[in-house]
Amino acid sequence: MKVATSALLIGAASAAIAPQQQVLKFPDLPKELNTESWAKPLQNLEESLKSLTGEARRIWDEVALMFPESFEKAAFFSSPKPHTRKADHEWDHIVKGAEVQSVWVENAKGEKERDIDGKLENYNLRVKKVDPGVLGVDKVKQYSGYLDDDETDKHLFYWFFESRNDPKNDPVVLWLNGGPGCSSLMGLFMELGPSSVTKKLEMKFNDFAWNKNASVIFLDQPVNVGYSYSGGSVTNTVAAGKDVYALLTLFFKQFPEYAEQTFHISGESYAGHYIPVFASEILSHKKRNINLQSILIGNGLTDGLTQYEYYKPMACGEGGWPAVLDESSCQSMENAYPRCAGLIENCYQSESVWSCVPASIYCNNAMIGPYQRTGQNVYDVRRQCGSNDLCYDEIDWISSYLNKPEVMKAVGAEVSSYDSCNFDINRNFLMQGDWMKPFHRVVPGILEQIPVLIYAGDADYICNWLGNKAWTEALEWPGQKDYKSAKTEDLLLGGKGDKIGDFKSSGNFTFMRLHAGGHMVPYDQPAASADMLNRWLAGEFWTS
Repeated sequence: MKVATSALLIGAASAAIAPQQQVLKFPDLPKELNTESWAKPLQNLEESLKSLTGEARRIWDEVALMFPESFEKAAFFSSPKPHTRKADHEWDHIVKGAEVQSVWVENAKGEKERDIDGKLENYNLRVKKVDPGVLGVDKVKQYSGYLDDDETDKHLFYWFFESRNDPKNDPVVLWLNGGPGCSSLMGLFMELGPSSVTKKLEMKFNDFAWNKNASVIFLDQPVNVGYSYSGGSVTNTVAAGKDVYALLTLFFKQFPEYAEQTFHISGESYAGHYIPVFASEILSHKKRNINLQSILIGNGLTDGLTQYEYYKPMACGEGGWPAVLDESSCQSMENAYPRCAGLIENCYQSESVWSCVPASIYCNNAMIGPYQRTGQNVYDVRRQCGSNDLCYDEIDWISSYLNKPEVMKAVGAEVSSYDSCNFDINRNFLMQGDWMKPFHRVVPGILEQIPVLIYAGDADYICNWLGNKAWTEALEWPGQKDYKSAKTEDLLLGGKGDKIGDFKSSGNFTFMRLHAGGHMVPYDQPAASADMLNRWLAGEFWTS
């Protein structure tokens, strides 16, 4: 059955939005990634489509025939988010990037060089001390605020929670939700933060919070997500990651007491795109104050070509849970995959928006659409999707809580309202072809320097464990042979308790399957999630 293209595009996008989902020009970025082609916006779309040939053109034609108006008139880019900026005197600290940039030191050769690498002059970091007694989220030291790039009118919101244990020595973790376009405050209040939000909009203490043994920064990015805002828009991962290095650099300049500890980037879902790019950017700066030691990606989308092949097996009973689809639907997905794979291969080869958008549209509708139409939760094959657009009532509770005036005042929020997910951003990323970009190509360069953990709850469909395990084994890197042949071992709670999943590890690369966890492992399996984090940060699974 054909549907209006507006519904098709939104369906293709929303099919892959996770509930919590949710850069600069890299000096050392591998040549395989053509970042220039990612940054150009879709303009004169209808005219440009005329030059396409082959399979990509056929997909665009199928979409265009179902759309009552020309693409030229379609609103592909989001409107600025209403906000009121606070005066500088209302903040406890303002860290100016230009001042950090102006510090020069003498190296071992007697030469003058900048103390910190990077272009920071346009950035400022505003910091507010959050009174723990006002909101009751946790009793630990907290900071919130904005990273500002006034030149491009971008303002990213963050919220930092100190470790409950030993903040002077415990690691620091950055948490990112995906979407693209979903707030990381959903991860804070629904998954791994100090407290969750109840139906009565009250705080419920989380004994398995990730800040039990680590300090955690929750970042709302890209702009116009959550409490973040901008006069413009961000439509791809490279642009979205432009500011993360600046944020961390200025944060650790203001709070050097956290800069000596090990630092780790973690996230889930579309963060499978974000994290490799962000880590590559940080590692490209030799003179930095960010002690990046590892990355963790949970139920991520990283290598679409490999991962999309596993939607049919997961939907049809081959992932360890009962089948969701009937034999006819399973066969249809089997038949559709070769065309999907061909489109993704074209995207990988050209890295062009004109090839990558058709791949996203066709593959999402062919490989995710049949499952989504059953009404089953794409984030958990064991349950139906509820009345909420993102399947979880907690998301509505979180939005209501974060829109309370007293909450917004306590953290210094400057936007007129909070939305858990910005669907405009999701659509924009889709229409930029960002969805199918080959972000896995930067992972080998990361593995050369730091450990990488790919973990997956095995009841998730949208970024399922079968596909995640497969792409880690397909990844071409010097340790591929040893990793592929590594023995899969039981993952036991605390290393000696009940079985909570399994894992395989070789060199700097580890894959973990967490049993009975959906797309959001900390939500479904809080004890297993916290145990995994603590043991990973302690270096238990690093073998090099």
